[in-house]
Amino acid sequence: MNRGRFPALRWWLGGALAFRLTVSLFLLSTFTTYAAADDRISHTEKGMRLQNHCLYAPYIDQDLQNRWWDFNGDSYVNTNKHVRLTRPVPSQMGWLWTRLPIGVPSYVIEVEFKVSGHPTHLFGDGLAMWVTQERSQPGPIFGNKDKFTGLGIFLDTYANSRHGYAFPRISGMIGDGHTSYDVGNDGDGQIHGACSANFRRTNIITKLLVTYVKDTYLDVKIQYKAFDEWTHCFRIDNASLPLVPFIGFSALTGDVYDAHDIIAVTTHSLVVHPKTPAEMPGIWRSSRDHSSSNGTSWFGLFFRLALFAGLCYGLYYAYQEYNRRKLYGGGGVNFNFGRAGGLGGMYENRRHF
Repeated sequence: MNRGRFPALRWWLGGALAFRLTVSLFLLSTFTTYAAADDRISHTEKGMRLQNHCLYAPYIDQDLQNRWWDFNGDSYVNTNKHVRLTRPVPSQMGWLWTRLPIGVPSYVIEVEFKVSGHPTHLFGDGLAMWVTQERSQPGPIFGNKDKFTGLGIFLDTYANSRHGYAFPRISGMIGDGHTSYDVGNDGDGQIHGACSANFRRTNIITKLLVTYVKDTYLDVKIQYKAFDEWTHCFRIDNASLPLVPFIGFSALTGDVYDAHDIIAVTTHSLVVHPKTPAEMPGIWRSSRDHSSSNGTSWFGLFFRLALFAGLCYGLYYAYQEYNRRKLYGGGGVNFNFGRAGGLGGMYENRRHF
């Protein structure tokens, strides 16, 4: 018997088994890594307060400035009440921006605001909250620049065209830096989420609550019906915002007008708790071993691809070696295992040992 036959058989069968096992693990690992990130989150809770992204009365220091915020345009400060972005007169534009970007990946922002004006005239145009890569650039989109990069939440009080929904309206758009907001149609076809809510001239404190979990979701709630009664407005799944964005507010009036006030801003980091293995049924449990960061996920994918390519190359080399031995008389894998019909036929001539 040729001594090369039995090792070659073990090599071939072992390679085939390893190939099937690697392919299965590769597909399973890839599937669980790129499963919906929200399915891996148990709950979230507020972390530390980000003081340089909070704003409270009296808003300014002894030098009539704020260490962490810039005011500009037609905005002015009433130290006992609010930062007024626009007065209830035509052709006003004002804005308010943080001087430093947010340095945490996930966060929750609570904004107390007020929109008011005369009850007998047409009112508008509205105000906006920004979480964007750019800051303090005036423009036509509620007092801010067009083609922004990041999140714009529009508290729109005036309908520029006919719609099947009511105003005032809250809508959200994630800009890519290239897409222009369609002012004439109030962003129809561009908005990622919206709701109608009569937040103008209310008898209670109106607040906006924005929760962002990095690359997972953005959730917006509003308080306008009763104190501490939050109404869900919209949610954007798989939302991805700039890594170090600025927070801003802006407002605009034209022929129609209102007073737009920012009363307080409170920003906290957000602590995200992943699900425990017991909370993740079946196949989803394997995803707990993967990092939630993009960098680690991509590294894992490239590693598996390299492993897969290496295995394919090894099998190809084994196949070439098999053909070489067969061609030069070294034998190959003899699948006719002898007259006995089993492996015993390979040992029938014991004089070769």
